[in-house]
Amino acid sequence: MGMALVILGLLAFVLKLTGTDPRQTSLAMVTPLILFSAFTLYFFRDPNAKVPAGAGLIVAPAHGKVDVIDETIEPQVMGGGCRRVSIFLSVVDVHVQQAPVAGKVTLVKHTPGQFLNAMRTDCAEHNENVLLGFESSEPKCGPIGMRLIAGLIARRIVPWAAVGETVAKGERVSLIQFGSRVDLYLPMAAEVAVKLGDRVVGGETIMARVPA
Repeated sequence: MGMALVILGLLAFVLKLTGTDPRQTSLAMVTPLILFSAFTLYFFRDPNAKVPAGAGLIVAPAHGKVDVIDETIEPQVMGGGCRRVSIFLSVVDVHVQQAPVAGKVTLVKHTPGQFLNAMRTDCAEHNENVLLGFESSEPKCGPIGMRLIAGLIARRIVPWAAVGETVAKGERVSLIQFGSRVDLYLPMAAEVAVKLGDRVVGGETIMARVPA
């Protein structure tokens, strides 16, 4: 019922904005507007994460599909070699991102770039992105990084976290609008707990464990 009222409100706003008389509006005109309004509401859904308890756990920073697990060099947050797990977010995935660990935000860096298709696993090298750094409150976890990468459709990255802030594990830290990608940077000591092709839930799925 609540969503229906919001959709009707959006529809009324669009009709007023375009100067359209509702009495002259045909079903053919209204249906696309209703569908678009419904999709927009669905796209911007923001479910609460059920964050797992336990020491040394690093949770998914985003909702989507794991399609890269490798090792790379990330100098700004990780200080060199690290593990990388990349998550592709399609247009039907939740696009709010969560903090992978509890701790302090150490870096929020925006880098302008292109808007290549986020399905390309190398798009982080070329696309507009925002790099977030976290210093985990668990000393053994060390620094953790996540890169928010814009895609072909996603043209806006909205970080909500600021340098110096303390965040809880699973707390909302950003939003990428429409299809995109998130790279998670882990210390080499981390044991990756997901495999290629896994669907992960932001703030809930355990991505890696750091041994005590």
